[in-house]
Amino acid sequence: MSSILTNNGAMVALQTLKSINTRLSDTQSEIATGKTVATARDNAAVWAISKVMESDVKGFQGISDSLNLGESTVAVARNGAETVTDLLTDMKGKIVASQEQNVDRAKIQTDIVALREQINAVVGAAQFNGLNLLSNREMDAGSGTVNVLASLDRSASGVSASDISVAKKDLGTTASSVVGGTVGNLTSAVTLNATQSSSLAVTTPTGAGQVFSIGLTGTDADASAFTPADYTTGTTAADAQKIMYIARDGDTAGDVAKGLAQAFSIYAAEQGLDTDVLNITSSGGSLNVSSSVTDGTDTIAARIDTLTSPTSVAIGGGLEKLNDINVTTDSGADAALVAIEFMIQNSIDSAASFGSAQGRIDTQASFISSLTDSLKSGIGTLVDADMEEASARLQALQVQQQLGVQALSIANQAPQSLLSLFR
Repeated sequence: MSSILTNNGAMVALQTLKSINTRLSDTQSEIATGKTVATARDNAAVWAISKVMESDVKGFQGISDSLNLGESTVAVARNGAETVTDLLTDMKGKIVASQEQNVDRAKIQTDIVALREQINAVVGAAQFNGLNLLSNREMDAGSGTVNVLASLDRSASGVSASDISVAKKDLGTTASSVVGGTVGNLTSAVTLNATQSSSLAVTTPTGAGQVFSIGLTGTDADASAFTPADYTTGTTAADAQKIMYIARDGDTAGDVAKGLAQAFSIYAAEQGLDTDVLNITSSGGSLNVSSSVTDGTDTIAARIDTLTSPTSVAIGGGLEKLNDINVTTDSGADAALVAIEFMIQNSIDSAASFGSAQGRIDTQASFISSLTDSLKSGIGTLVDADMEEASARLQALQVQQQLGVQALSIANQAPQSLLSLFR
């Protein structure tokens, strides 16, 4: 049945044309934006996922900047530590030369002082953006560690940041200073007699600025095996500073043990003590105390002390013993040789530590770069339009649109044919 009030053919043609126009508009939007999912209306679930991933990409780009900054800071410190190691090695050559009697020790001492000043200059300049990893004398908690933002970890509970911790080292020559305080015993003393070796456990520092020392008491009634006074340090606050180590932020019991053992070796060399009579070395978080001459009557007691309630404490630089090197005398030249060995090892350890940290930061930076690329690729897979498909679909829809317009035109002309029935 034909009707002049209801044109079913035109309505079908119109709906078809509207559908074609809608799909054509979507295709044109894909081509214009390059995305199949440009807004939440296109696909809410995919859009939400892509936005979370895009926020992660933005975060990882910031992390990449942080890693680059951290890598540069550590690289400067590593180069500084390596340069200090070279300068200390040159200084060792001067000290070795001073062991010979027939040399001008005064001129050698002048060269050593010049090298020490150069080390001060290198350490002072080894900073990046105001941060110097070759100085660790602050007493604030956490001041001995620098955290480099390394990653964002997303889990069901949320997002958390993870860091790469870089421990500061100290290659400065500033001297330690301690005023006042009371000597307190930290651990039970060991006595070397018939038992000629023992160990002392070192406690973990309670914080930066804690003063540790080794106290000695020698007993030999007739001074036949050794001179007791040489192996007795006393119990006053001033005595505690003879063989002393001041803890830095981040120090462990092992760091304290190592520092005390080095302090004893340098003290023994300066005082001309015989290591057969008494020798103290470090092993992990303890001190090994040994003697090959003590017996039941000739004894040496060793203990680890600390200073409680000092008036003031200033942490010295890791190379503070450079200030005490004086090769103009025989005893000074001998003591300098012992001290320089420890300082070279400290600078080597510092450079190795920074090199390890720099390698880790480089690896993390490469990973973050690859991860960012993978996330971008994943986002593209979710929301990017297939341009070849969109192009083919656009041409097809344009043809369909033209046909739809013609079909609607034909359908609209159908009522005109009814007029001929009434002529």
